[in-house]
Amino acid sequence: MRGQVMLMTVMAISGTILGATTIAGLLMLYQVRQSTDIINSTKAIFAADSGLEWRLYKFFKSDNQACMNCPDGGSCPQPNLQNNATFSTTCDLQIINGTSTVSIKSSGTFGNNSRAFEILLQPEL
Repeated sequence: MRGQVMLMTVMAISGTILGATTIAGLLMLYQVRQSTDIINSTKAIFAADSGLEWRLYKFFKSDNQACMNCPDGGSCPQPNLQNNATFSTTCDLQIINGTSTVSIKSSGTFGNNSRAFEILLQPEL
């Protein structure tokens, strides 16, 4: 009788340890997979940020604050990023309640990851 209790106790403890190490291993595997995705996500974030900075520069310097959208490669070529990430931007001028608002949106992509930023420019009241 005591041998059976001892055997069942050892089996229960070893089963618990085996289950805990399996769960810990799976969590580590998911973290390793996500770490490579974080790198690609960061590259997409930097691409979106670069697009936002480029469009803001165009808005204040080149477009004379007219929010002109021109096709890529035309009179306003986009800069090329060294890590092969890409971005696309839009600039919209809206009038809300008699106040003109400029909305600049930038979307960056790298691999399967896409990230976006938006900035709203409004005059001080």
